[in-house]
Amino acid sequence: MNLLEKFNNWRGEFTWPAKNQWRQFFTIASRREKYLTALFGLIVVVGLIILGTWFYFNYTEIKPKRAGSINIGVFSSPRFLNPVLNQINDTDRDLSTVIFSGLMKYNGQGNLINDAAAKYAIGDFGKVYEITLQKDIQWQDGKPLTADDIIFTLQVIQNPDYRSPLRALWQGIEVEKIDDLSVRFRLKNAYPFLNNLTFGILPKHLWESVAPAQFALHELNLKPVGSGPYKFKKLQKDKNGAVKILEFEAFKNYFGGEPYLTDLVFKFYSSEAEVMNAYKKEEIDAFNFLSAKNLAELNKNNGNLNIYPITLPRYFAVFFNQSQNALLIDKTIRQALAYATDKKKIIAAVFGGYGQEIDSPLLPGMAGYSDKIKIYDFAPEQAKSILANTGWQDLDNDGVLEKEVLKEKVRGKAQEKETIKLEVTLTTIDWPELAQTAQILQNQWAQIGVKLNLDIKNTSKIQNEVIKPRQYQALLFGEVLGQEPDLFHFWHSSQKKESGLNIALYENPEVDKLLLEILEDLNGDSRIQKIQRAVSLITDDLPAIFLFSPDYIFVAKKEIKGIELENLDAPSSRFSQINRWYAQTHRTWK
Repeated sequence: MNLLEKFNNWRGEFTWPAKNQWRQFFTIASRREKYLTALFGLIVVVGLIILGTWFYFNYTEIKPKRAGSINIGVFSSPRFLNPVLNQINDTDRDLSTVIFSGLMKYNGQGNLINDAAAKYAIGDFGKVYEITLQKDIQWQDGKPLTADDIIFTLQVIQNPDYRSPLRALWQGIEVEKIDDLSVRFRLKNAYPFLNNLTFGILPKHLWESVAPAQFALHELNLKPVGSGPYKFKKLQKDKNGAVKILEFEAFKNYFGGEPYLTDLVFKFYSSEAEVMNAYKKEEIDAFNFLSAKNLAELNKNNGNLNIYPITLPRYFAVFFNQSQNALLIDKTIRQALAYATDKKKIIAAVFGGYGQEIDSPLLPGMAGYSDKIKIYDFAPEQAKSILANTGWQDLDNDGVLEKEVLKEKVRGKAQEKETIKLEVTLTTIDWPELAQTAQILQNQWAQIGVKLNLDIKNTSKIQNEVIKPRQYQALLFGEVLGQEPDLFHFWHSSQKKESGLNIALYENPEVDKLLLEILEDLNGDSRIQKIQRAVSLITDDLPAIFLFSPDYIFVAKKEIKGIELENLDAPSSRFSQINRWYAQTHRTWK
């Protein structure tokens, strides 16, 4: 008889004890036998619990749950929830990011990735781009998104009657339909074009009947229909008609994946103090843009908060207009001012340390960036030495340096001497951060004998009264570069005119030549070499003192997870992957 047969015979002979037999066992069993039986039972139960727990945690995983909501505090009320019109108002751009989709978008790491586009192909040496849409993309009213919507949106942008701020980007670009899911763009000249494709797409079937004169007034600008992760739910206005609250719900058919947070609520405030007060009252879960003072307060009491310092492609600098102050023509004076500037102290005082020092018109990490350029570290004694060696002295002991120079020669008269003071006027806007920076510069430059007069302008006046007519000696201002930096518009001499962005009125023939070549050079290595050469020339000429690139600060409660923000092309891109944010989790089988 083998082992299996013996086991089967035993099974046939074995009978499980009945209930009354178990009762008799506990009656006749000794205390020791009862103890051992109970211990054995406990071991079995504990073992089963441990085994079950091990099995549960090893064969399940934590995943985000589709539930919960988030209240987001934002500065200023929205005007146009319309991607064709909203390039001026930050709040409008924020909201459009959650409502609309583009062909491409930037993620939280600053990388350009596909959005509604499934794929793209580049031809004719960079002058033709063919884009194929993802299949089955829906508008939030259930209609399909097609190539017709792409073409319609671009026709609106290119038509001057609609007054789109995006029009300048699309001049001279032709678009044609290949089929329902494909379009072709034709450029006059080759250049890095893909970042142009981040524009939000409008639904043709809803907008095509709206005349240009009514376009900015239409109800769809506040009750939009898009193809992004969240769709409009309702709005609340205050007694003056300003929008105070906008509510959105998850778009379940979003092509990028149904969002985890079921509801988004945007609440609008007019000041940072109001936002901080709303946070303290627990009315909001996330917000942005804080002064150094409020950041310091949050850092002390941030047990329930995550602070996200985000790098943006922007910088602030002092741009010199040498035509408005002859002293600034002298490069040695500009060098002295650069050496007298303590950038680290400015960043600490104004931004609570959240920012990086900048020494060139390109930021670290950008294509073509190099630290092998002329860098002006804080060296006030060197600044004083430069000025002393060029004849500047404090002749009247008033703390401001003077210099005797010959007056302009008048016919028939001998040239006379006159004493001039080392004095410059710095213009900036009334943003608290820039006004404070200007005051710090005033104090720092005074230490080397330079009198800096401050001219703080209202934001509404700076463009028309100062920048366009170029009415400033030195301008403390910022420039937004984009992830694909465009040196041409900021530094080519053709952009010195009032509508251009060359606010330093910089001109260098070699730089002009390089910048034109860079626009058309699609070869990575040679393009980078030309960028580095151009940047080296610009920094050596010192048409501006490059100061800092402040971090963009976004704050969210720790219960909101899935937020991955490091490097953005623009503040609104912090919401580009909001469908991945979540507040609750659950376990699912692997």
